[in-house]
Amino acid sequence: MMNKINLKKITAAIKKYNSFLITTHTNPEGDALGSQLSFYRLLRKLNKRAFIVNQDPIPREYSFLCASAHIKQYATVKNISFDCMVVLDCSDLNRTGQVHTLNTDDRPVINIDHHISNNQFGDFNWVEPGLSSASEMVYLIYKNMGVPFDKESALFLYVGIMTDTGSFRYSNTSAFTHKAISELMHFSLDPRVIYKRIYENLSFTDSKFLIKILNGMQREKDGEVIWVEIPARLLRDRKVFFDLSEHILNFIRSIKDVKVVALFKENLGGKREIRFNLRSNSKVDVNKVARSFGGGGHKAAAGCTVRGKLTDIRKKVISAILKSLS
Repeated sequence: MMNKINLKKITAAIKKYNSFLITTHTNPEGDALGSQLSFYRLLRKLNKRAFIVNQDPIPREYSFLCASAHIKQYATVKNISFDCMVVLDCSDLNRTGQVHTLNTDDRPVINIDHHISNNQFGDFNWVEPGLSSASEMVYLIYKNMGVPFDKESALFLYVGIMTDTGSFRYSNTSAFTHKAISELMHFSLDPRVIYKRIYENLSFTDSKFLIKILNGMQREKDGEVIWVEIPARLLRDRKVFFDLSEHILNFIRSIKDVKVVALFKENLGGKREIRFNLRSNSKVDVNKVARSFGGGGHKAAAGCTVRGKLTDIRKKVISAILKSLS
């Protein structure tokens, strides 16, 4: 059941403060960007000052979001003044990268998130694991505050909800999710065009690279677990960088009888960091697996960034997954 008390606290905080810094987790995807941009529109409709600052750039597949120019990268921001910091779709303040360090005056923090692993880091916390996405939560803020949608805010919310529900295929899709989408569709959104821009925009070079990665798939326990690695050397050899993680994960999880999918990607920097993403097609709670390494997410989708060698991290994570299947 939704926590209406915390929702009221969030709306009260929005009314109280006049200027806001909005941010999300590193490497933002559809829900992170959709919830940010729709929240920005909400504040502007309320005649509030708002700034969006993220650690990382906007992924290419989301460049069509017309207000994305409002998003600044941390590296380009020097001094910024605000009354309140809003963190969306982020389970831990440190996952914002360095953006949270802009809060030098210890301004109050609003934490709006749907990850079960959220550690309640805000001064105002609204965490709803039962909702599909942070964008669905922002949709509820619009409704609760009586702020009207427009085509731009409807697009942002649609993108956030659609991407985090796997185009309404995942178990986090509810009757309420469809009800919200039904209302947003009144603004003449074109689902086919939106889907194509996000998921069907691979270049020929990207497609060949995707095939090269998938050719290295390995399986454990008679195919119940399938994993794949992307070593840094493969990324260095590419002339154009495009994050293929979701394409890889979606393809592997469509394989018959697979229960858990794991993708391991070596950081291009010199920090010896490994990013792993997990997806579950079964009762296996991959959030618990990720949390044992310091990460988190959802029962069916989670991840973590850890220090170490690619081979060592992969062996440890796969071992943890196999234990969870036993």
